[in-house]
This record gives sequence, C-alpha cells and structure tokens, in this order.
Amino acid sequence: MVHPDNGILFSTKRSYQATKRHEAGFASGGACSALHPAQLLSKCLPFMKFSASSTWRVITPHLQVHTGPSKRTPILMNIEKAIKTKGVDKVTIVNILTNRSNEQRQDIAFAYQRRTKKEPASALKSAFSGHLETAIWGLLKTPAQYEASELKASMKGLGTDEDSLIEIICSRTNQELQEINRVYKEIYKTDLEKDIISDTSDDFLKSSLWKGRRAEDGSVIDYELIDQDARHLYDAGVKRRGTDVSKWVSIMTEPSVCCLQKVLERYKIYSPYDMLESIKEEVKGDLENAFLNRVQCIQNKPLYFADRLYDSMKGKGTGDKVLIRIMISHSEVNMLKIRSEFKKKYGKSLYYYIQQDTKGDSQKALLYLCGGDE
Repeated sequence: MVHPDNGILFSTKRSYQATKRHEAGFASGGACSALHPAQLLSKCLPFMKFSASSTWRVITPHLQVHTGPSKRTPILMNIEKAIKTKGVDKVTIVNILTNRSNEQRQDIAFAYQRRTKKEPASALKSAFSGHLETAIWGLLKTPAQYEASELKASMKGLGTDEDSLIEIICSRTNQELQEINRVYKEIYKTDLEKDIISDTSDDFLKSSLWKGRRAEDGSVIDYELIDQDARHLYDAGVKRRGTDVSKWVSIMTEPSVCCLQKVLERYKIYSPYDMLESIKEEVKGDLENAFLNRVQCIQNKPLYFADRLYDSMKGKGTGDKVLIRIMISHSEVNMLKIRSEFKKKYGKSLYYYIQQDTKGDSQKALLYLCGGDE
C-alpha cells in the first residue's frame, strides 16, 4: 500500500529498530537513512511483522527529506502546498505528521526550514488553534523537547499540575530524564531541579525521582538485599505507628526497576496489604502520588497509561492535555500494549473512546496516533 504522499505504509525493520531504540532512550538515526525507499522496501520485506490480534501503527520509512533548495521531495511539495493553501490544508498536514516517526518529522521540519527559511511551527501558527494546535506543536518537537515543555507547562502560572509532573518524571528512564534535564536548561536557561524545588513540596523532592540518578542495572540481583528492603518497607510503615518516610524514600527510589519489582513481590510476604494499599495508608500528598505512579509503572507500565488515558476521558469533559501528551509520547513506544491493556480492562477499544470523547481535526490526529481499532 502506498500513502497518498508517496510514503510506504507498513512497519519495517528500520521502524522496529527505531522503536526499540526509543524504548531504551530517545530514538536516534540509523544506517538505513541513506537508502532510497525502493531499496529500503526490498531490504525490509523479510522482516515485516503483523499482529493477528491488533493493527500495527504504520510508520513510513525514511524518505531522504534532507534535500537541497533545488530538489523537492513529494513530502516537501505536499507540506508546502498544504501550508500555502488558503486556510491551510489541515488534513494533509495531520496525515503527514501522524504517519511518520518523530525522527522523520524532525527531518521534514529541517528540510522545510532549509528550503523556506521558516520553521514549520511558525508557518502554521495562524492556521491552527485549540487542541489541534497543541497536538501539532507536540508532534514537531523532539521527545526531550516535548517532555521539557510539558514539565514547564505543569509548573507555569498559579498552582502546579502535580499529576502531570509526577507522571512524566516517574515513568521515564534515567537516560530520558538526563536528556530532558539537558534540553530543559537549553530551552529555558534554568535548571529543571531549581524549578521543581520552587514549585513542589519538600517530600516530593526527597524522592529524587526526577534527577535521573536511579539505579538501572538489573543484571546482578541481590536476593538478600531484596528481602531486606521488603522487610524494611514493612517495618518502617505498616508495622509501626507513624511512618519512617526517609526509609521509604530510600527504598522506593534507589533500586533498579528490576530489583524494585522483586522487592514489591517480596513485600507481600511481610505485609497483609499490597504495596499500593500500604502507600495510601502511610504517605500523603505529592509523595503519595509519586510512589503510586512509580509502583504502577513498575508493575505494569502499559496498564498504568491505559488507566491514565481512561481517566482523561471519563465523566464530563475530556482531559485533553493528558490525552494528547500520552498519545504523542507513546505512539512509537508501547501503544500496541497500551491498547491491549485498555480493551482488556475497559471492555472497549481506546480507538472507540477517542471517537466518543473528541471531535474535529484533533480527533483525526489522535486516531492516527492510536493506529487501529481492535
């Protein structure tokens, strides 16, 4: 199948590798970048995978958009034409941006700016508004730029959006957090640490989840230490009157994800409550939210984001900010798993819920990012 703007519509080995790189950190360039689409197709056909139970989100292969001013690829021609159209051809813009990986979108933006001397975001500024504007702006940023801007927005103005702040910080890897820290300082000329200190409670800061210094090497498992941590969690919380918060903070923030998973499993031997119930009983405020997010991410990250998506759409109105952020951030990472957990828990597909709770061009963008209706 060929995309209307000459992109090839299937998941390729290169797309798969880019996704795997993104799961480990932020996606970077690959060896296939210099291949012509026809060459890429011939090399990737043996590695194509399709799921019988769910639709793959389709990402078009790299299309050599780094062209000189005299050469215009079909994508650039379509982008330029869509922007120059009276009122802007929003459908074409949405179609192109949502059916490509972030890396490919950065290539397109670079090539467009090189040809026109304008950033795509600036060229589109007067044409988009509301939720569609939010989605398009997010799609045009790198993952680290997007997360940094979301963190800044969560601390901007009166009050702090602790839920968004905690969601981003508690669910990212060390590598991702370190890159976010670097980009945040580059964009806003201030340290993320400094802004968090001024906008959140001391207890939240004690957790150190945002610093990108958590242990992540799970290759060596010390089962004696795991048992000790599980017992100390119980002794410092449920077993005694009053909670030793510093001990909880230490145990919940220092081990690797792999080790902490085993600590939480071992904890059930000592405590009559599971870890989530214990957290709700023992700590309050931002620290409670941070620990709950941390534990839920560790236990089942796709389910955690499925719950966040459901909460953003249930009841009156839609938490569009949360919905858009998760769909953009996870469309190339683990969207298939999120979709699976969503349908398993809530009975209907994520695609269906988005259809029911959103509308207009922003709905089209979100449905493209979702990728399919099981």
